[in-house]
Amino acid sequence: MSNRKIGVNTEYPRVKFRYLASVRKGRLPSTPVEAKPAAEWLPYLTMEYLRREITEPLLVASNPELLVASDDDVLLLWDGSNAGEFLLARRGVVASTVALITPSSVDSRFFYWACKAREYELKAHTSGMGIPHVSGDVLANLRVPMPTRPQQQTVADYLDHETATLDALIRQQDHFLELLDEKRRVLIANAVLRGLDPDVPLRDSGIPWIGYIPAHWKLEKARWLCRERDERSISGEEELLTVSHLTGVTPRSEKNVYMFEAETTEGYKVCHKDDLVVNTLWAWMGAMGVTSADGIVSPAYHIYEIGDELDPSYMDLLVRLPTFAQEVTRHSKGVWSSRLRLYPEGLFNVTFPVPPIEEQQQIVSAVVAHADALNQLMEAVHNAISLLSERRSSLISAAVTGQIEVEKAV
Repeated sequence: MSNRKIGVNTEYPRVKFRYLASVRKGRLPSTPVEAKPAAEWLPYLTMEYLRREITEPLLVASNPELLVASDDDVLLLWDGSNAGEFLLARRGVVASTVALITPSSVDSRFFYWACKAREYELKAHTSGMGIPHVSGDVLANLRVPMPTRPQQQTVADYLDHETATLDALIRQQDHFLELLDEKRRVLIANAVLRGLDPDVPLRDSGIPWIGYIPAHWKLEKARWLCRERDERSISGEEELLTVSHLTGVTPRSEKNVYMFEAETTEGYKVCHKDDLVVNTLWAWMGAMGVTSADGIVSPAYHIYEIGDELDPSYMDLLVRLPTFAQEVTRHSKGVWSSRLRLYPEGLFNVTFPVPPIEEQQQIVSAVVAHADALNQLMEAVHNAISLLSERRSSLISAAVTGQIEVEKAV
C-alpha cells in the first residue's frame, strides 16, 4: 500500500453556491410534536438531536408536505443565534428553522466540508431584528472550492478521518470539564451545607433540600433573615444589572445581550451592595444571587436586604445551589412549570441553614480558595478545547482549498 498526495499548495477553482446546490426550508408540522414512538412517525430534527445532545428525539407524524432528510444530508441552520451553521443530517423531518441543502454534480461529503470552510462568512452576514437569519443572497454568492471529483472524494475521506480524531480529543476534554464542574459543585454544596469539619456531629434538619447539618447550626425561615427592598430609581442612570443562573448578578454591560431593551430605566428597582436579587420569572432555574455592587434591576425582579445573621457571600453560595433552586420551585406560583414565579411570600417560606457568622466567613474563604484552583484548571481545559477547535477549522479550510497535502491510500 502506498500514499498518493494531492493538493500540494495549489488552490482549487471556486464556483458560486447557487450553481452547486438547491435550498429548501423546513416546515412546521401541522400535527403535534410527540415524545412517544409510533410506526408512522419520524424524528423531528432539533439542534439538540442533530448535535447528539439528546438520544430520544421528539417525533412527528409522517406527512408528504413535510421535508424529510436522510442520514448525512447537508443541513443549514437558517434562523437563530447560530444561524449560518452547516450540519450533517440524521433521517427525520427538517425543522422550520433549518434548510435542506441538496448538492448536484459534486460529492456530497466534500460539499459539506467545503461549506463548513465558508461558514464564518455566512455567519458574519446574518441579519434580522432580534433573531438572526441567513442572507439568501450571501449564501447564493458564496464561492465554494471545486476540485475534480476524485480530488473531492480524497479530501472528504481525509477530513472524515482527521476530524473524527480531533472530535474524539475534544469530547475527552469536554468530559474532563464536566467532571471538574461536578467536583466544584459537590465541594461548594458540602461546604455550605455541612461545614468544613468532617468530624463535627450532625443532626437531621428535617428539611429535604438541606439534609443533615452540623448539630450547632440553626435553622430559620427566610422571613426572619431578610426583608424586601422596593426602592426606585429617579434618573435611571445607575449601573444596570442582570441576573442569570450561570453568573449570578452581573452588570448588563459585561454581557452580550440581544433581548429587548427598555427606552428608559427610570423607575427601575435600586439594589445596594450585598443585597439578594431574584429574577422572579427564572428563579426556578436558579437565576438569583447577591450583588457585589450598587445598581438597578428590572422592576420585575425582587430585591432583599440581608440581615445580620447571614454573611452576604455565604448567602450567595447558598442560593446558587441547584438544590436551592429546586426548593424555591416548590414555593413558586404559576400554571406552567416554565412560567413559575417566585414572589416574596414564597421565598419567605423557605428554610435556611444558619451557621455562626464566623463559620460562614470561613466557609466562604475555603470555597473561594478551592474554587479558584479548579477554575484555573478548567480555564486550561477550555484553552485546550479552543486550540483543538481552531486546529479543526484550519485543517478543513486548508484541505478543501488545496493548501495542504492530502494523502490517499491506494
